[in-house]
Amino acid sequence: MLLRQARTWLATAGALLVLLIGTASPAAAHAALLQTDPAQNSVVATEPAAVTLTFSEGVTLSGDSVRVLDPGGKPVDLGNPGHADGRGDTATVGLRPGLGNGTYTVAWRAVSADTHVVGGAFTFSIGAPSDTSVSTSQIQGAQANGTVSALYGTGRAVAYGAFALLVGVAAFVLLCWPRGAQARSVQRLLMGGWVGLLAATVAVLLLRGPYEQGSGLGRVFDLSLVRGTLDERLGTALAARLLLLAAGGVFLSLLVGQLGQESAPVAATAPSGDAEEDELRRLERRAAERPLREARLALGVGGALLALGLAATWAAADHAAVGIQVWVALPFDMLHLVAMACWLGGLVALVLALRDGAGVAVADRFSKVALVSVAALVATGVYQAWRGVGSWGALVDTEYGRLLLIKVGLVLVMLGAAFFSRRWTARLRAGAGVPATADAAADQTDKADRADEADVERADVRVGAAIGLTADDSVTDSAGTESARTESAGTDIDAGPGLDPGRRAQLERQRAAVAAAGVRRAQDGSPTQAGLRRSVLIEAVVAIGVLVVTTLLTNAPPGRVAAQVAAASSGGGSAAAAAPSGGAGARTVELKIPYDTGGTEAGAKGTATLTVNPATTGANQLTLQVANGAGQPVDVPEAQLSFTLPDRDLGPLPVTLTKSGTGRWSGTAQIPLTGEWVAAVVVRSSDIDQDTETKQLTIG
Repeated sequence: MLLRQARTWLATAGALLVLLIGTASPAAAHAALLQTDPAQNSVVATEPAAVTLTFSEGVTLSGDSVRVLDPGGKPVDLGNPGHADGRGDTATVGLRPGLGNGTYTVAWRAVSADTHVVGGAFTFSIGAPSDTSVSTSQIQGAQANGTVSALYGTGRAVAYGAFALLVGVAAFVLLCWPRGAQARSVQRLLMGGWVGLLAATVAVLLLRGPYEQGSGLGRVFDLSLVRGTLDERLGTALAARLLLLAAGGVFLSLLVGQLGQESAPVAATAPSGDAEEDELRRLERRAAERPLREARLALGVGGALLALGLAATWAAADHAAVGIQVWVALPFDMLHLVAMACWLGGLVALVLALRDGAGVAVADRFSKVALVSVAALVATGVYQAWRGVGSWGALVDTEYGRLLLIKVGLVLVMLGAAFFSRRWTARLRAGAGVPATADAAADQTDKADRADEADVERADVRVGAAIGLTADDSVTDSAGTESARTESAGTDIDAGPGLDPGRRAQLERQRAAVAAAGVRRAQDGSPTQAGLRRSVLIEAVVAIGVLVVTTLLTNAPPGRVAAQVAAASSGGGSAAAAAPSGGAGARTVELKIPYDTGGTEAGAKGTATLTVNPATTGANQLTLQVANGAGQPVDVPEAQLSFTLPDRDLGPLPVTLTKSGTGRWSGTAQIPLTGEWVAAVVVRSSDIDQDTETKQLTIG
């Protein structure tokens, strides 16, 4: 039966995964750099007035988010970057006038809309490339400080684990084991989860500023950085989490105070044969249990609201907050986190509960809670996978997809262990192991204690006989009590005449072994209960791996972004991306060159698309298509094209173009050498309005 249910769940999840990923479409999340102006590694004929970067989603900028350095490493930007034309997905910074020829380095760092820090560096050249003293891989601020980055990532991972522990253990107490609130081990788990989440949240808040700026630990307590973090979306979420944790502390005190101080539930009595008397007893029992039920209900509602609120502090500041279907992604992400916590944190609580002798009824109730949690995880997880991956290829071609596959594998291992846990629970329920009721468990414990006492008594008799005493002698001088009997035997071991010291030590070890065996039997319980503990422990250990991979997933750009960046590159982001160098075979290279003449005519602003075939030395067929901002072909009075090879100081080589359609020109160019050529396109939209734009082209 259980195996058929597992197959049904897996088949349903697989069908949903195939349907969703197979019909996915691109979307944005985790900002990625899509385009730069000037283009990366390009050579422009004249100095640009500004450097502009375009991202896959909105970004937050600081005073030094975009820096431009000349070949000698000196800054040449005007500082204080902003958004081009007010568009939140761009970053632009002005350049000082009078820049000389050479290679310039652009270093950028920003905070994406999903609160992740992104950064990088690239170069462009004016006139011709030159040597530069700047290393793009070693620019300060291009990457986060290693120590700060490690501590920041650790803080995020600890926060996930502490959240799972806090919410999961509290849910376990409320739903499965109310009397567990009396156990010191459970109380320590609750307090550990609360303190761990509080400490991790404060640590992330302090480390966020240095992590964004790429500085070291010396600025952890810089109040200006903390204030800047609080102004961001993530800072707001962290502040809200701290407030919720304050309320959570009050909740924990009520949880332990209301449930931890409750007396044992009223035991059911055997029917008396009198219907009225039995009904009266039932009502009395329900009345006695009513305060506990009301307390559990009130605490359950309050705890659920707190759990969802804490989950929202992650959802509102992560991948779910940007991209497609945010209105669906946010509640799904919250539900996913809460379900994860109820399952993983509940497993830890179940391990302790079984160790402390909880009955099969507790394990059975948690089995049902875990089943609901897993169902919620599957439903929300499939949706998140579709939203984040977007295609089958991204599952193996991107870091996000590979991490997702690892997480799915770990979850499947947990489900396998959970399957065996349910089988052990079924055996216990059938009476093969631990009794199903608390009263029966107490009876069994009493029987085990009496068996242990009998073992100790027999050991005392054997010890007394070994030293020349009778069983009666070993008990008569101690008023008939067990403690006195044990004390008498122990004393007689020391006082026995002529007893060899080695023999005495052997007898003492025998008594200690008997007592230790009784303790182990009481702790281990039946073989079935021991098997249940082992399978639950395996689930809990694998759960740690799931939490680690989950943290890595939140730091990896989703597969959709990788696909979007690849599409942007192939669509004309840079010539190097459009036409890889080194191949001698024929191919067609397409360059998309935006232009803006500054006029008001129909073709004053748009894109010139240059097609080169076969992009090798010798004769090349050229096509130049001019389109307006809407992508529609548009005629302009004049279009010119030329090629320059800066490395050989060759050119410009003009190309004669012939008009062949609306906004379309064609021609032939003789390219004499291989190398990194620069194509210059001149578009004139009126007698006085024209623009010259360049794009790098790899020949050969």
